[in-house]
Amino acid sequence: FMYCKYYQAKVNIPYTWFVTGVLRSEEHLVFERTLAESDNGIIEFFVPEDSEEKFFQIMQYFIEHGYVIHFESKENRLKT
Repeated sequence: FMYCKYYQAKVNIPYTWFVTGVLRSEEHLVFERTLAESDNGIIEFFVPEDSEEKFFQIMQYFIEHGYVIHFESKENRLKT
């Protein structure tokens, strides 16, 4: 059984729907959701390993344009 890579991002809150909409338009790129306890723009992403490069490119674009403040890889919380 293989787990996806896990990332969290701090999103500029007014652009949350834009960020999620773009990622959802890319079929099978990522699964994303906001953390239930988060009202501060934190979104988690589950990224298949073969989609990681494209995910990085899109996230870099989002950062350059101010839609995302930062993102980072973390231990997949579903493994714990």
